[in-house]
Amino acid sequence: MKTIGLIGGMSWESTAIYYELLNKKVKELLGGFHSAKLLLNSVDFAQIEILQRHNDWDGLNKIMIKSAKQLENAGADLIILCTNTMHLCSEEIIENTSIPFLHIADATGKQIKTDGLKKVALLGTKFTMERDFYKNTLLQYGIKTIIPKEKDREIIHQIIYKELVLGVIKDSSKKELLRIINTLELKGAEGIILGCTEIPLLIKPDDVSVPIFDTTKIHAESAIKKALEKQTINPPQTID
Repeated sequence: MKTIGLIGGMSWESTAIYYELLNKKVKELLGGFHSAKLLLNSVDFAQIEILQRHNDWDGLNKIMIKSAKQLENAGADLIILCTNTMHLCSEEIIENTSIPFLHIADATGKQIKTDGLKKVALLGTKFTMERDFYKNTLLQYGIKTIIPKEKDREIIHQIIYKELVLGVIKDSSKKELLRIINTLELKGAEGIILGCTEIPLLIKPDDVSVPIFDTTKIHAESAIKKALEKQTINPPQTID
């Protein structure tokens, strides 16, 4: 089993879910006393949030690169970033490390394509919904992405940053998200991407009538699949 390096803490609540999902998947696949081989580098989200608010992506890139290098130096065989929004730093992480980086949008796109959907709605932070990194990745799988209107994007963003990342769960916020999801369904969304690792704390598959794509779960299970891949060993060459 390969060792998975996790860049976490954004927020720690969703990182805890990653830890649980990774270990449950290994237990499911291997049974017995097996658990996932993990290294966690957890950042201080207060620092990340300030840099996000000031649109300082150069500063954010430096923190993500440092975190990834620390995991690589500590012996990680692959890296996952336990947050959707910070995948805006993924290119910098890939360029500055030499071990595989598993992109959350790539894993999500593969799952949506497998399920045969062509048009999905994306919920997440304003960074995730408004930037193109997620949409462009999904386009590679033939998937069109729609997002909520501007007012609803702001509502979702505030629910994430003022409630979910602090571990606050409100029924009123759940109702708001369900209203937004219903609006997106009427616009033709065949499925809903929960493109923030905190949103699954509030919205569950049984809450809506279309498929829900929990990016946290999809990403974690994709990482375990990669960690358990058998390496191909070429037989030694013989000289005639």
